[in-house]
Amino acid sequence: MSALGPSHRLPRHIAIIMDGNGRWAKLRNLSRDKGHVRGVEATRVAIEHCVRLGIENLTLFAFSTENWNRSGQEVDHLLALLAEALENESSLLLKNNVKVKIVGNREDFSGELQKAIAKLEIATQENQGLRLFIAAGYGGRWDITNAVRTVAKKVSAGTLGISDITEDSFSEFLSLGGVTDPDLLIRTGGEQRISNYLLWQLAYSELYFTNCLWPDFSESELEAAIKSYSGRQRRFGLIGE
Repeated sequence: MSALGPSHRLPRHIAIIMDGNGRWAKLRNLSRDKGHVRGVEATRVAIEHCVRLGIENLTLFAFSTENWNRSGQEVDHLLALLAEALENESSLLLKNNVKVKIVGNREDFSGELQKAIAKLEIATQENQGLRLFIAAGYGGRWDITNAVRTVAKKVSAGTLGISDITEDSFSEFLSLGGVTDPDLLIRTGGEQRISNYLLWQLAYSELYFTNCLWPDFSESELEAAIKSYSGRQRRFGLIGE
């Protein structure tokens, strides 16, 4: 049963940096791979609870541009696990009316993973419930740079005027173009930084850091973050009165 009541203001969009899989495994003398597998289970819990709570948008940081610098073995396992999760969780996502979109640079992914991504996106494209964005091969600087390239091409082609470039129009060219910015960013694992995640979109997000390692992230942990968010006054540069 949810501990959230009518007085708790729900965020429309939650973004999560799912950190701590490796440390969770190390504390239990397990391989890092085991921690990532357990992390998938925590991800399922978070998605299903967001569905129950009526959250509109959820963005999960699954694989960053910097993650390519990890050992080849771990990278291979992470991407294989992502492909497996996209396949295995598809029926549950469909059942829960979740619409899925993967945001990030897919070019370096294997053909198998790219097919799994396309298959799930097509299968869920008509769903009207929670919109789930999975950031994979994603970095905030990559996102902004990619958007700048698109804008530059349009200006060069004469289809976009320089005077037409505003914050709002530019944001449409980002990976989450057309989606309301995250109201709440949650980072697990005890670190207190945003790690090149949604650099443009997090400008006015409320930040919530927890020592909880991602594999231990539960419904109650999610609700604790939402309660913290609900108690904050969001002024967006204005005064509180």
